[in-house]
Amino acid sequence: MSAMRLAVLAAGLASALAIGAQAADAPAAPAAQPAQPEYHPSFGDLMTFAVQPRHIKLGVAGHARNWTYAAYEASELRNAFARIGRTIPSYRKQVLADMFASAIAPQLDELDAAIKANSGPRFDAAYSKVTAACNTCHAALEHPYVVIREPQASPYADQDLTGR
Repeated sequence: MSAMRLAVLAAGLASALAIGAQAADAPAAPAAQPAQPEYHPSFGDLMTFAVQPRHIKLGVAGHARNWTYAAYEASELRNAFARIGRTIPSYRKQVLADMFASAIAPQLDELDAAIKANSGPRFDAAYSKVTAACNTCHAALEHPYVVIREPQASPYADQDLTGR
């Protein structure tokens, strides 16, 4: 083998070794991860994290006569029902938007009027009707064991719902 060929072969071998050493130092490519499944909350999930906290906060604020915050939560509660109706159009052969419109909306309208009038007695009566309407819906959707009641205290220790 000629000196020239030997030099070219040696240079090629050195180059291959250098590339191999760099590849060994490089982090390994991450293994392909399976695709995350889309999260589709159940009707119960949506009621638990979109409706129930709003019902509680509305009750605590209204009973404390914090009308500004009660108005805010009443609006949020109404919007939560609307979002659930769009997210889960029907449940157990019931069209949820229609059910909410007929069973909950009239009581929320009465509640809104009581809040605008800053009337404690009217609020108390209307809030009781909202709570009863929730339980009527639960029974109609074959969940009579899900019984909602008016909150006795706020579970939200980190938030002042009283407006004081």
